[in-house]
Amino acid sequence: MNSCGLYFGSFNPFHIGHLAIVNYLVSFTDLDCLRLVVSPHNPLKDIELYSVETPKERLLHIRQVMSEKHLPADVSDVEFYLPEPLYTINTLRYLQRTEPGRNFVLVIGGDNLAVIEQWHEWKTILKEFVIYVYPRQGVDHRALCDKYMRFAKKLVLLPAPEITISSTFIREGLRAGKNMNGYLV
Repeated sequence: MNSCGLYFGSFNPFHIGHLAIVNYLVSFTDLDCLRLVVSPHNPLKDIELYSVETPKERLLHIRQVMSEKHLPADVSDVEFYLPEPLYTINTLRYLQRTEPGRNFVLVIGGDNLAVIEQWHEWKTILKEFVIYVYPRQGVDHRALCDKYMRFAKKLVLLPAPEITISSTFIREGLRAGKNMNGYLV
């Protein structure tokens, strides 16, 4: 069955760390395709986060960057048309209904696995979907994978380089008036 990786995020802002993760996923995993699912609003994050772009501008920007970098990944606006709150399980269910021949693999950072119990229907997500965990600095990935393995269909800790840059770091730098251009794409 065709496996399609789904890399969800608000990508607020889209940065070199996101690009490195995409590059790793398309080059070093067994995924048949990769899709960045741009979320206009993450229900676990404050809607007033500092951003230099509207969600639609962010979506268009990411599409442009992906095209310029020639990375074989699609950029999806599916969550722009789904009812809020934008729970991952609802988007996954929608994609399963509209693309029944696909095997969707959820790609999350270790930082997200650390807070997965805050996600709506988190046990269902773990039970029904293969999850690739991308390492993030300051997270004990092995302990988290061990903790959640009993709930999971399959958890795969990717042997990838840790990404230390974050959107939070960039937003804080921008808010403080720092030049963050070297981190942005």
